[in-house]
Order: sequence, then C-alpha cells, then structure tokens
Amino acid sequence: MRGEIVLETRNLSMHFGGVKAVDRVNFNLWENELRCLIGPNGAGKSTFFKCLTGQLTPTAGEVVIRDFSATGREPHEVARLGVGIKTQVPSVFDGLTVEENIWLSARKWHGAARSQGLTRDTLERLRLGEIRSDLVGRLAHGQRQWVELGMVVAAEPWLVLLDEPAAGMTHEETERTAELIREINQTATMIVVEHDMQFIRMISSRVTVFHEGQILIEDTMDVISADPRVREVYLGHRRA
Repeated sequence: MRGEIVLETRNLSMHFGGVKAVDRVNFNLWENELRCLIGPNGAGKSTFFKCLTGQLTPTAGEVVIRDFSATGREPHEVARLGVGIKTQVPSVFDGLTVEENIWLSARKWHGAARSQGLTRDTLERLRLGEIRSDLVGRLAHGQRQWVELGMVVAAEPWLVLLDEPAAGMTHEETERTAELIREINQTATMIVVEHDMQFIRMISSRVTVFHEGQILIEDTMDVISADPRVREVYLGHRRA
C-alpha cells in the first residue's frame, strides 16, 4: 500500500523557443519510493530533473514538494526542504580529502558534534573508509561519484535526486553503485535519472519512461521492457 505523495508536478512544462522539452507532465512520487526516470536522448528526463531541483525555472506548471510550491526556487532553497541533489557532473573539492568533503557537507546542515558522527557513519555506510585520507582530485571517476553520494547522504536528506549516478562507470563500479542506491533508499525517498536499462534492472524499482517531453508509460521494469512502444522509441526496435 502506498503512503503519501511527497513530490508531484502539475502540468509541468519547459519550452526552449519552439521546442517543448517537457510538455504538461503530471508526475507523482510516493514516500519511501525509488523511482527511475529513463528515456532516449532528448526525451526530456534531464530537463524535467532540472525543473525539480531548481536548475531550471519551468515555463508553466508547478512543482510541489510536501505541500510546498518549489516552482522556480533556487537549488539551495530546494535543498533546504531536506532534498539531496546529485547532478551529472560531480561537485566535489579536489584539493580536500574524502573525509573532509563529507564533513563539509554534513557541517553545512548540522552542528560540529553531529557532523563528526555523520561523517564517520557515512564513510562506513558507503564503504569509503580505505580512501578517507585520499585527495579527491586523485581518485578514479567511480570513486569521485561515490564521494559525492556520500556528501549527499551526510546531509541526511529525506528525498534524494540523482542524475545519471553510474555514468562512465565500469561494470563492477555500476554494480556497487546500484548496491549503494538500494541502501540509501532504506532511509530516503529517491528519484534516479538514467539511460542505462541494465543499471535500472539492478535497482529494481518502478520506472517512468519519457518520450518527446511527456510520460510514455510508468510500470515495473519487466513490463516496460516488454512494451512495444518502449522498444520502438527507446530501444530502436521496429516491427516488420
């Protein structure tokens, strides 16, 4: 049984000139859910994500987070609602260690004593202890992505929004990222934007498919994979 709706969009639209990148999208996310947004390039999923996080101000419609209108709010204002945001490009401090990056994120929202505990817990939770003293600028791509996930978690958000968290990772790194996301979902509601269907299968969640700025279908991954419309627009399979 579903709980309460904690995020929704009402006729959300984002136009760039004559291009309707997002076109009158109505979307609901339930508490404790892990929802994945997928679709081919240009489908509108990343633009939709940016409207949710305050990176873009929508042309029309509304974004509501727990009864609060977040439409057109700046990213830091959205974050103050208890939302953790990870964009495609890692936002980390290369000249600081892994531990220092995570501590800074925790300290932004909590007192000194609480931040120390959160840093310690986050390093253990995301299994970053072995590289805690390494400079982030010297880490491999996958490790940098995990550090930013740690920075998001350390703020203790109740809602986590991730944009292509496994992009550019090896198969082994992708598997570990899927494990981390499932673990984070134990304490936070989540939206994950992704184009890799295999990665989505690892997460095993309800999926929303975007096409031409609109929601094409919402269902489980098994149902979506078998849907001929998805094969047509996403996989490129055409019927004879």
